[in-house]
Amino acid sequence: MDQKIEKILVKYLMNAADIDDLEILSNWLKKEENKQIFKNHVKINYVMDSNFNEFDVVSAKEEYLQKIRLKKRRDRKLKTYNALRNAAAVIAIGFASVYLLNEFAFKEATAYGTSTVVNSQIEPGTDKATLTLEDGSQIALEKGSSLQTQNANSNGEEIVYEADKKRGKEVVYNYLTIPRGGQFHVVLSDGTEVWLNSESQLKYPVAFIDGESREVELIYGEAYFDVSPSTAHKGARFKVFNQSQEVEVLGTEFNIKAYKEETNIYTTLVEGKVTVNFGDQQQKLLPNQQSVTNIDQKDIEVRNVDVYGETSWRKGLFSFKSKSLKEIMTVISRWYDVEVIFENSELENAMFNGVLKKDQSLEVLLKAINKTNLISAYEIKEDKVIIK
Repeated sequence: MDQKIEKILVKYLMNAADIDDLEILSNWLKKEENKQIFKNHVKINYVMDSNFNEFDVVSAKEEYLQKIRLKKRRDRKLKTYNALRNAAAVIAIGFASVYLLNEFAFKEATAYGTSTVVNSQIEPGTDKATLTLEDGSQIALEKGSSLQTQNANSNGEEIVYEADKKRGKEVVYNYLTIPRGGQFHVVLSDGTEVWLNSESQLKYPVAFIDGESREVELIYGEAYFDVSPSTAHKGARFKVFNQSQEVEVLGTEFNIKAYKEETNIYTTLVEGKVTVNFGDQQQKLLPNQQSVTNIDQKDIEVRNVDVYGETSWRKGLFSFKSKSLKEIMTVISRWYDVEVIFENSELENAMFNGVLKKDQSLEVLLKAINKTNLISAYEIKEDKVIIK
């Protein structure tokens, strides 16, 4: 498969394709031989869950029409023409993809093991966090609740800090802690957006000091940063600290994964430039690159990665490409707040490729994995999952 088409296909499956990507993919799929290539590629590289069967044409059409309306430097006539053309492209891709995924992702994967569920209906994680204020008091943030302080307000799904025009030289910190089975979005006072994954904690100033370096600390866990550019803050750089690592940026999008039980820190650059510092070592990253900082060996390795897969959690997806079943179950255990036990330790090293939605019950997700025949069966018993 052509590398350009393969990249667009990955973006489509990660919900990251834009209008131009969709048009290219739609035209490419018009050829029958390309439909077969598409089918074979996804069959080999991905296991799709049943929720991908659903494609809301009306909603998708409106979503992409809105994207077109927001595009700059296009005159009104061209916008109208492209809106109709691209809406048709979206619909064509949707029907083609759903048909193909139906054909091989499910009908051919019917021979799989049994499962047992005992008194358990484990639902997916949700937006929730604990906010620790400067005086040490803690406030639970979750859907359906609201909060308003002197510096911030929350609707239960995110917390937004306001720029303090009267701030002095004293830096006051808040902590946002995301439990297992949770996620949360925070907008810092400089406009920087941070998405926090399950089992994560971020330390950050309530307000940054004008013109000085903007510094936050990812104490543990995973976070996606969309940093407000330094040009909007008198040249002030943005830094993220974690253990012995420091990431310095001017304004960009990147992801850091640094869980407590892991010896590696993964920094993935989506847009812009960042510099990763670790001890006396320094590495500059370009888009689509990832640094792997090994705490024990005290070194940094840089490699090219699929950024859409690495950051898909922010868009409500699990994307596993050549991941071991043990790695996958570690991610799943955090999101569903369960303990995973392997009855056969050899299964831990079994490799899996898949794109699965996060907004479904644990049983539905396990059924999708079970269809690969990597595991013969599984058992859900209260808050434990036993892989057999």
